[in-house]
Amino acid sequence: MQSQLLEQIYAKAKAKQAKVVLPEGEDPRTLEAARKIQDSQLAHPIVLGKPDELEKIAKEHNLSLDQIEIINPETSDKLDVYSEGYVNRRSKNTPESAERVVKKALNYGGMMVHLGDADAMVAGAANPTARVIKAALITIGVAEGIKVASSYFLMQLPEFQGQKDKALIFADCGVNIDPNPEQLADIAISSAQNAEKLLGEPAKVAMLSFSTQGSAQHPLIDKVTKATAILKEKAPELAVAGELQADAALIPSVAAKKVNDDSGVAGHANVLIFPDINAGNICYKMVQYTANAQAVGPILQGFAKPISDLSRGASVDDIITATAIILATS
Repeated sequence: MQSQLLEQIYAKAKAKQAKVVLPEGEDPRTLEAARKIQDSQLAHPIVLGKPDELEKIAKEHNLSLDQIEIINPETSDKLDVYSEGYVNRRSKNTPESAERVVKKALNYGGMMVHLGDADAMVAGAANPTARVIKAALITIGVAEGIKVASSYFLMQLPEFQGQKDKALIFADCGVNIDPNPEQLADIAISSAQNAEKLLGEPAKVAMLSFSTQGSAQHPLIDKVTKATAILKEKAPELAVAGELQADAALIPSVAAKKVNDDSGVAGHANVLIFPDINAGNICYKMVQYTANAQAVGPILQGFAKPISDLSRGASVDDIITATAIILATS
């Protein structure tokens, strides 16, 4: 059963009637997800791959591809247009080398989004995150004012401090291993923007550390305090507090004792920015399995247009949910 929040996200995505390209057509999970996306009218799926091969795979898994658009990047009549578009983005490429690049499904899907033939791309069930990110960077690039792509998880806790179905944004738990202060600030900005679109409430951003406002001294803490200062200068409209320990970020009674802050974030944070991937990845998995939380993601962010990643262990439902989220935040 979907939570009320996910139902709202699905409804928001469905209202857009957008086109989503799924470049990993040879994976049966992709074909089943496309079938369900089409049947539920969540979006208009476009699947990339060789039609004969996809029909064979679909038949083996008792799936119909009726009304699902299928494009073979290697024989597409838009290869010239996409190759030219790629050369315009990366001028060192010749038309011949550009065509070799855009014939690859991930790159072709990225160019579809870049040139407006699709509204979003969801990939990663059959490709590692690094490959999905590379394709997005060379075809779409990062958003204006953002220098680093990142990821976030939508964490839904069945109960937290007496509140049912508590939703939080965790970032970055899947892409940037040891972000510097400038990168941490960009991760926070992207995460706050998505939090407001998904949660329907103002973002309250906590820059996490093992120290709360000078309670300890260490270069690892300095990174977070620098990132907080950069963030406040770069996005003064955001409600931000840092550096904060997790309890000071989430628990009002703890914040009242530890924090001298008028931002309204301490004790009430809904966006948690971790100092590195060690902290973020460990924490989201701990929360997922010890608190029976639903972890939706990683969802890529920071790109000029919507691209989302998937775990290679993603289920069909994971693909569909990622599609809903990336469309709802676009």
